[in-house]
Parts: sequence; C-alpha cells; structure tokens
Amino acid sequence: MAILGGLEMRIMEILWQQENPVSVREIHEDLLKDRTLAYTTVMTVLDRLAKKGITHRDREGRAWLYVAGFTRAELVVTAMREALADSGPEERTALTRFAQTLPGHQQDLLRSALSGPALS
Repeated sequence: MAILGGLEMRIMEILWQQENPVSVREIHEDLLKDRTLAYTTVMTVLDRLAKKGITHRDREGRAWLYVAGFTRAELVVTAMREALADSGPEERTALTRFAQTLPGHQQDLLRSALSGPALS
C-alpha cells in the first residue's frame, strides 16, 4: 500500500468518522462540501481502495456500502513499515534519519514506546 493521495485520505477521513457503513452517494455528498467532484470519480477511488484492502464493502441492494479496513493508526503503521521495507540495505540509515527528524515530543513518545512493555 503506497501512501494515499489527497482524495483517498479525504475519503478515509469520512469513513473514520462514521459508525455505520456508508454508500458512495453519502461519501460523494460529503465531499461536495469542499470541492466539485464527479460521482464516478468517488466510485472509482472507493473501488480501488477496496481492491487494495484499505476499505471493505458489502452490497446492499444496488449500492455498495463501505467501511474503513484499517484504523488511522493501523494505516500509518502499515505505510511506515512498507516504506522502511523499501529502504532495503539502507534500513538502519532510513530508520535513524526518520527518528532524528521527529519533533522533540514525538522523539519522547518513541523513546517511551521503545522502553516500555511490548505492545501486543
């Protein structure tokens, strides 16, 4: 899963805010608050997200209903792990440079996470 584009992230934001599965039409209507966008564009992006496993969908009548396949944190972790895996033999350098570029409070969070009990 590569890093998501702007429209994909905006769609995920909408899905994360919902408690129940959402139709393409509902997502399209929400997106129209910010921009002009064709219904078919939203349908295509949602189809791609489902094929990548980032969203899940079920058919209800003639409509597809979508839910997020990952929490925001899970999506970030997956993207970070894939980026790190793509660094190949530069893995240590990439990880070190990433940690060094974090703002102080995030470095503190990372230190705390690494020194604390392992998460399950």
